[in-house]
Amino acid sequence: MKITAVLLAAGQGTRMKSELPKVLHPICGRPMALYGLDAARSASTEPPVLVVGVGAEAVRQTLGGVDYVLQEQPLGTGHAVLQAESLLKGKTDYVIVTYADMPLLRGETLQKLVEVQCANSGPMSLLTVVHDNPRGFGRVVRKTDGTVSEIVEEYVARPEQLAIKELNVGAYCFSAEWLWQALHRIPMSKKGEYYLTDTVELAAREHLAVQPIVLEDFVETIGVNTRIHLAEAEAAMRQRINNAHMLNGVTLLDPASTYIEAGISLAADTVIWPNTYLQGQTSIGPGCEIGPNSHIRDSQIGAHCRVFMSVMEGALLENHVEIGPFARLRKGAHLCEHVHMGNFGEVKDSTLGPGTKMGHFSYIGNAHIGAQVNIGAGTITCNFDGEKKNVTEIGAGAFIGSDTMLVAPVSLGEQARTGAGAVVTRDIPAGALAVGVPARVIKPLPGQDKPGH
Repeated sequence: MKITAVLLAAGQGTRMKSELPKVLHPICGRPMALYGLDAARSASTEPPVLVVGVGAEAVRQTLGGVDYVLQEQPLGTGHAVLQAESLLKGKTDYVIVTYADMPLLRGETLQKLVEVQCANSGPMSLLTVVHDNPRGFGRVVRKTDGTVSEIVEEYVARPEQLAIKELNVGAYCFSAEWLWQALHRIPMSKKGEYYLTDTVELAAREHLAVQPIVLEDFVETIGVNTRIHLAEAEAAMRQRINNAHMLNGVTLLDPASTYIEAGISLAADTVIWPNTYLQGQTSIGPGCEIGPNSHIRDSQIGAHCRVFMSVMEGALLENHVEIGPFARLRKGAHLCEHVHMGNFGEVKDSTLGPGTKMGHFSYIGNAHIGAQVNIGAGTITCNFDGEKKNVTEIGAGAFIGSDTMLVAPVSLGEQARTGAGAVVTRDIPAGALAVGVPARVIKPLPGQDKPGH
């Protein structure tokens, strides 16, 4: 048995008032259409098909590897599905049809829809919901046997039909063979369009069963047509994501003020404090404490780390690392095990070796720093000479005095030391002490003469 999903994404989305195609507007960090595609894949056996129209090229470039068909003219939902006929006819047994602007519809729900249709003697099944807020949905009219006789769109419904609380969600499963011939028999509406919902009436006229499945969770039915709907869907998705993490052993002290995008990996026994943002390709290991007021994007954090009121982007923390408050880790920052980074520090494109301690008000850029190094407060690697970035090398066990300026390219050997306020423009040998502006070595290595002798 072959099952294929067709997602409709050809709408103009004029109420969004945006140059970005509606289905590409992000929800929790992902284009909303990706949620629908994921749900469709979980209920299908074949690759999904996306019907595109306005902004088709942008949709293709963003969403990538799915099958696309183009609806060149906006002639309604029935006409949109018909564009997939040449691609799918004779190649699938059942066709799921839904909308790419319904990001909260679960894959499990579509799976149930398929199961019901497989057991249905008629050609189609559909999802409905009972709710006091119709949100512009069509009303579901049932026969005495419980099957559906028609779907009446709100703008043409009579008063007694408007009073119906059972609403058409906009998700269907069809017998493929029946669907293709039915689409050719849909009449044109007064608006000059062909509506997919008219297939219900075609089936009823032929005394074929249209089986409804009532959704219990109204949230799944939220479709996005305006920025208000987008905010509703965002809030519902955030709650869904946060709930899943909490059920997996993560503590969110205030879920309502915690923003976690889709795809974030959080291990058990990690605690997330309020006003924390976790975005992009981020993973956090077990036993960590993150926040409050931290912003982490595209970063990997190991086990038992503490990130306090800080910002990370493209950074890597190994285990037992502490940073903050008010620290910033930029792209390429790599803090090895047991590193401590104080308040108002910044690291970019640099590695801090195991056990290194970095004082407050310091900037480390394009540096390779060994283990157990002490970086005093106010230390700066002067890595940019106006044309290119230059590297600073600091050996294990070095001690960098407060307010040291390290003018790259420069190298400090193991156990080297600098005095407070030193401006280092030349390499410092291992074990030597350098002070002054510019810094000079005043404590030579054992066996060497003192400077000036």
